[in-house]
Amino acid sequence: MIRELTLATGLALVGQSGLAACADQEGMCETASGGYHIELPKDENPPLVVFLHGYGGTATGTLKNRGMVEPLLERGYAVMAPEGSERNGRQSWNFFPGWEGRDETAFLTEAVQDAVDRFGVDTDRVVLGGFSAGAFMVYYLACAAPDTFSAYVPVSGGFWRPDPESCDGPVRMFHTHGWTDNVVPLEGRLLGGGRFHQGDIFAGLEIWRVANGCVDTKPSGFSTTGSFMRRYWSGCDDGSALEFALFPGGHTVPKGWADMMIDWYEGLPGG
Repeated sequence: MIRELTLATGLALVGQSGLAACADQEGMCETASGGYHIELPKDENPPLVVFLHGYGGTATGTLKNRGMVEPLLERGYAVMAPEGSERNGRQSWNFFPGWEGRDETAFLTEAVQDAVDRFGVDTDRVVLGGFSAGAFMVYYLACAAPDTFSAYVPVSGGFWRPDPESCDGPVRMFHTHGWTDNVVPLEGRLLGGGRFHQGDIFAGLEIWRVANGCVDTKPSGFSTTGSFMRRYWSGCDDGSALEFALFPGGHTVPKGWADMMIDWYEGLPGG
């Protein structure tokens, strides 16, 4: 019954931007620090993908991306879309060290616990993903508190300069990025008249290799999934995983990402 109501709400949401979804309930799921939307699969006690929208996006907009959401539901995963906090009049995430605002790690932990209590999602199988500014948030949360989620799957985002001197580890991360992304270029870019500087994605991968105790900088292997060109690092600490996937497009969550990411996650020990 929940699945039917969830899909009905989701389909209505696609057609009417004013609607929100809290599984089988109308409106956003509210917690003390914010809110989120969620859609549930048929199975009980499902794993959960938490996906963070980009700058100026919304939780509602995340669930409108049916090319991402439907494959996750079909694979048996619940999909949570948290609502960002206001930054400069738009919804985003308080990711950069030293910024004032909501404690996003506390909020996301609170939202997941709320979903555990309300809907019975599996607290041991929660993956944190995000796009653009949402991916920035994923990077910084994983750096500071890698045990918060079971894996991290950012799309089109990384660190800002100055890069963190180090990150805690181990971390299990699958980073996806567009070859022609000109909003968050692989090499980074200046923002705000030079006040901010998006970092180099490959420099960020070096930080993750160090955090994971990888013995070498060169990739251990390569593969392709459709148009995705993938590389991974092994010979790292137990409990870690690091993979990078490039696709030929720009600043977007690419078609096929959801299934590729779940295949990676389910191939991990304990995934």
